[in-house]
Amino acid sequence: MTEERKAQRSRKTRETDIELTFAVDGQGTADLDVQVPFLQHMLELFTKHGLFDLQVKGYGDVEVDDHHLTEDIGIVLGQALREAVGDKYGMKRYGSMTLPMDETLVTVAVDLGDRPHLEWRAELPKDRLGTFDTENVHEFFWKLAVEARMNLHIVLHHGHNTHHIVEAMFKAFARALDEATQIDPRVQGVPSTKGSLS
Repeated sequence: MTEERKAQRSRKTRETDIELTFAVDGQGTADLDVQVPFLQHMLELFTKHGLFDLQVKGYGDVEVDDHHLTEDIGIVLGQALREAVGDKYGMKRYGSMTLPMDETLVTVAVDLGDRPHLEWRAELPKDRLGTFDTENVHEFFWKLAVEARMNLHIVLHHGHNTHHIVEAMFKAFARALDEATQIDPRVQGVPSTKGSLS
C-alpha cells in the first residue's frame, strides 16, 4: 500500500449540506458537527472502534425531522468509503464481528465485493431515542451499503434496550469494516477469482 486511503466528499441539496472526509487507515479520530446528536454519537463510536479518521459537518432540515440528514450522511459516507478503498488490491475484502453490549448481541458481516445489498434482520423495540426516529438506522445503513457498493448483513440475535442495540450495530459494523479493509500481504491483486472487484 503506497497511497493514502482517504477521500473527501460533499453533498448539497435543498434539504442538506454535508462536508465529509474519511480515512481508512486512521487512529480513531472524529471531528464531528452534525445536527442530529444521536447520529453524531454513533459516528463517533464507529470512528473509534474502526480506527478510522472521520470529519463531518452536516446540516439539514432537522426542523422537519432527522430523516434527510441521516440518509444523506449515509450516502456521502458510502461514497467516500468506496473512493478511499480504491482498487482494493491486497485488501481482505470480507469482515465480520459478533459484538455483545450488555443484554444485546449483534452480528455484522461485510463484503466489499462491489455487489450492494443490505440484509437487515432486526426489530428495534422503540420507535424513538430522544428525538431520533429509530427507523432512520436502517435508512442510514441501506444508503451507505448502496453507495459503497457493499454487501452488508446486520443481525440482531437478542436484546431489548434500543440504545444498546443500535450502539452494538455501529460498533460491530466498524470492527467488521476495519477487518475487511485491512491489507493482507499474502493477497496478490484483488481477492476475487474474476480478477476484478468492480
